[in-house]
Amino acid sequence: MNAERDLSPLTPGVVRALTDKLYEKRKVAALEIEKLVREFVAQNNTSQIKHVIQILSQEFALSQHPHSRKGGLIGLAACSIALGKDSGLYLKELIEPVLTCFNDADSRLRYYACEALYNIVKVARGSVLPHFNVLFDGLSKLAADPDPNVKSGSELLDRLLKDIVTESNQFDLVGFIPLLRERIYSNNQYARQFIISWILVLESVPDINLLDYLPEILDGLFQILGDNSKEIRKMCEVALGEFLKEIKKNPSSVKFAEMANILVIHCQAADDLIQLTAMCWMREFIQLAGRVMLPYSSGILTAVLPCLSYDDRKKNIKEVANVCNQSLMKLVIPEDDEMDEAKPSMTIPAEPTSEESLSRPEAVTTGESQLPHHGRNELNVTLNQPLFFPRSCERIQVTLNLDGIVQVLDYHLSDTSIGMMTRIAVLKWLYHLYIKTPRKMFRHTDSLFPILLRTLSDESDEVILKDLELLAEIASSPAGQTEEGHGPSDGSDVRPGPVELHVPARAGQLSSSSTKGLECSPSTPTMNSYFYKFMINLLKRFSSERKLLETRGAFIIRQLCLLLNAENIFHSMADILLREEDLKFASTMVHTLNTILLTSSELFQLRNQLKDLKTPESRNLFCCLYRSWCHNPVTTVSLCFLTQNYKHAYDLIQKFGDLEVTVDFLTEVDKLVQLIECPIFTYLRLQLLDVKNNPYLIKALYGLLMLLPQSSAFQLLSHRLQCVPNPELMQTTDNTKPSTSFKRTAACNIDYTELLQHFEKVQNKHLEARHQRAGRAEQLDRRVVL
Repeated sequence: MNAERDLSPLTPGVVRALTDKLYEKRKVAALEIEKLVREFVAQNNTSQIKHVIQILSQEFALSQHPHSRKGGLIGLAACSIALGKDSGLYLKELIEPVLTCFNDADSRLRYYACEALYNIVKVARGSVLPHFNVLFDGLSKLAADPDPNVKSGSELLDRLLKDIVTESNQFDLVGFIPLLRERIYSNNQYARQFIISWILVLESVPDINLLDYLPEILDGLFQILGDNSKEIRKMCEVALGEFLKEIKKNPSSVKFAEMANILVIHCQAADDLIQLTAMCWMREFIQLAGRVMLPYSSGILTAVLPCLSYDDRKKNIKEVANVCNQSLMKLVIPEDDEMDEAKPSMTIPAEPTSEESLSRPEAVTTGESQLPHHGRNELNVTLNQPLFFPRSCERIQVTLNLDGIVQVLDYHLSDTSIGMMTRIAVLKWLYHLYIKTPRKMFRHTDSLFPILLRTLSDESDEVILKDLELLAEIASSPAGQTEEGHGPSDGSDVRPGPVELHVPARAGQLSSSSTKGLECSPSTPTMNSYFYKFMINLLKRFSSERKLLETRGAFIIRQLCLLLNAENIFHSMADILLREEDLKFASTMVHTLNTILLTSSELFQLRNQLKDLKTPESRNLFCCLYRSWCHNPVTTVSLCFLTQNYKHAYDLIQKFGDLEVTVDFLTEVDKLVQLIECPIFTYLRLQLLDVKNNPYLIKALYGLLMLLPQSSAFQLLSHRLQCVPNPELMQTTDNTKPSTSFKRTAACNIDYTELLQHFEKVQNKHLEARHQRAGRAEQLDRRVVL
């Protein structure tokens, strides 16, 4: 710069001193400028003041010469000091050239710029607030400056600016938020530290309500929470903790809906601290906002469900996720089954009697009244305007997005890599939805059914139990009745032809009034149109997965007998097996069902029903079971022993001479002998005392004895028969008492001749099937030899 150039009112000496490389000389020049400006202030000569500032800005601070820039900075600071309280009138002209120097390549010059701005701000105090954004922007850059002196200077300026904001009530938060939202995504550690420190300061100011703008910066805060610096993570934790405290204190002013998806994203973070913090926030949101969170259920479940299978290394996250899951489940209420998202806006009466079709009462204080003017895109609201009630509370109708929830549950249940606790939680959710919203859930039953059947092959007994509970609810829910126009009747449920279940109607049990009474659900005798479909597919599953039948078959059927009506289960399975083309499977399945019938405590009532055959229903059941039991000769005899049809049992054993006696056959006879010695057949053994009235029982047992080779079972049965008393020794004086066995047989009115013919017919089919299998095996052996 030419020192001789006319820069009046600055004297040539002042101009030369300002451009000197020595700081002391520039300082002397600054004192002269301060004196000069004070005179102009006293004279109220604003034009000269502006002219001086312009010269210092254009000719010095923005000069190409570094020493001139340094002189310009100290000169502008001197002007500000001289102006005092009037500096606010010239702040734009004073600040802009100084901020430009923040980007200078020379670190010393950046430091002098910090120093100059510090002096300007110190004098102006609250007057700088209209320029806060440009100051904050400049400081955020200096916070990441590599030079420690510059960084130290910026920290002093930062503290001063924070003090000014804290003591002022004129801070423009609305204008500042866009800049904060932009800067919060910085990856620089120092910039992040700077941002968090400012958020903490703004949070602490009573007159500044940063909570209203939390949705704008929440995502950025969670990003910072994953910083590598422990100090920054701790600061961010503190900031988030303060926000959460404020949310708990003032839930009515919180925009829960606008932050829900942000939390869903960070609940799935790989960083444990981010995930745990986001999950804690989600827990509080669900508990505070209530049904406002329902539209985000599918996203929440996507984030929460995998956490339920975490091991002890992530125990804290797992526990919080479990609370989130339970709390969210409680938000689903029966009224959700009646809300239809496809319907237009509803007219709600002024009285609060229609609350059952709206949000839960606790949602009144959770800020639902804030939702109509924000978050419209995220929240599916069926009413365009807020509802008004006499209690001056606004409410909105929240619609449950059941399709999205079912899709998420379907995905997690189908994924074999998902942990056991997650699968259990999914099944609990589905069960809960079928209980609370059965009408809507049955629209999804056809897509869920195959997955639920596959889940029966799960390794965990607990998973299978929950799966069976769900399947039992589907099979017994009145909402599954196709004739009622619910769910499957829409055309979504396509069934094969012969699916009608012929179950003996029992007064009082098949009435619709008893379908969901008290604690009967789901163990109600009333079965819907899905029950028979379930039985068919379950047997198909057993047929295709023989290992499942061997390892879990009895367990599954016994549990179903507890959850549903045992008579219906046995009746339907017998009916299906009667038409089974795979005769070998039919024989195996009948053997399994018979073992369960004879040995399981769950079937005690059904055994008693069959033992006497006193009612038409019990006789109907016996005939149905008998026809299927014919697939296995020994089980047929055991059924006759159970029902005290001893003469028919003897007739059947007589037919065994025409059958192919195999090792498997003799093994089953051996097991039957073992069963006869069990407590279940105590009544049968006691009837051996009444030789006169039970001759066919003794004959049948001797028939079994003759079938057996010399084995332990032979010895066991032989010893039992040796204990049968001599009929002459058992004579009683009352010879006129009629035979009870003949009375019961006469009362049964069962065509045993037809049953015997059916047995022979079925056994002939089995014989043909064995011959065919043997022929195919022989052909295969010949091919191997060739």
